[in-house]
Amino acid sequence: MAEGWKEIRKELKLHGWMLAVPLGAMWVIQLINALTLHSLDRFGIHPWSIPGLIGILFAPFLHGSFGHLLANSLPFLLFGWLILLHDVRDFVVVSLLAMLVGGLGTWLTGAPGSVHIGASGVIFGYFGFLLLRGWFRRSVGSILLSLLIGILYGGLVFGVLPGQAGISWQGHLFGFLGGGLSAWMLCRKQRQPVPVPTAPRVAVR
Repeated sequence: MAEGWKEIRKELKLHGWMLAVPLGAMWVIQLINALTLHSLDRFGIHPWSIPGLIGILFAPFLHGSFGHLLANSLPFLLFGWLILLHDVRDFVVVSLLAMLVGGLGTWLTGAPGSVHIGASGVIFGYFGFLLLRGWFRRSVGSILLSLLIGILYGGLVFGVLPGQAGISWQGHLFGFLGGGLSAWMLCRKQRQPVPVPTAPRVAVR
């Protein structure tokens, strides 16, 4: 029993670090950015600019204001932890794919001259993964969690629609698609049957 609790505490500690480190980096970077009059915004995603491709990696850590960062912090922690509860590897895969697909999609479809920053693309990736995992995995637990996420946060889907001033709907849309792609890839791999080893055939001469 004691060993079981020890393992649970160890796992929860790992979850805490995996969420606290990137979120802490976002807050430190935002403080530096605010003190330097947003000089770091140049590391955001600049559509159709080759140097602007670097923003695919750095844009999720940059925010327009402390209010913007605060609005992203809670869903980052909540959605991220729900994914971590299932599998740490899933969290890493979803984070990377949401960042890459969301960032590249934004770079390809964003308006030239615009700058896109914020972690919302990654958050929409988490949302897409949690929403679609039940469909791809076909397990009762995953389906119930997907339904719960849909009921509580289904309104986020409207964030992928264009027309909202100052909102990077491209980041939301392609981040969501990156999360959906992650759900399909990971659930497809987990559902593949494990080959049963068979005894070698002996040829009789």
